[in-house]
Amino acid sequence: MPMLSFAYTILYVDDVEETLTFYEKAFGFKRKFKTPEGDYGEIMSGETTLAFASHELGASNFKAAYQKSNLDSPFGFELAFTTLDVKAAYETALAHGAIAVEAVVQKPWGQEVGYVKDLNGFLIELCTPISS
Repeated sequence: MPMLSFAYTILYVDDVEETLTFYEKAFGFKRKFKTPEGDYGEIMSGETTLAFASHELGASNFKAAYQKSNLDSPFGFELAFTTLDVKAAYETALAHGAIAVEAVVQKPWGQEVGYVKDLNGFLIELCTPISS
């Protein structure tokens, strides 16, 4: 079997520029790349690239339709961002338009975790790193 490496997570969104700006302000990420057409963009998010593509680009990539995200019912997955100060990250995200899902709590194994939704309805976990 060939060796594989997890390289990208691409979220399809209504507005790539608005989403890039939201992730810069709400979570402090820096913009890495955006196409001249504005239909695809990436943020610097660590070893794995987090990218956003327009629904129009998605429609051109796939023959079959896909389910679009929405604010009412998020998909059954999440993006997780680690930080040493979850409460501050949670409050900053809310101040820049994130939607509260679950307040910050401490899990039995010691990790602090809080959940928000981004402006497209995607679930975001803000958490401390899990210690080994």
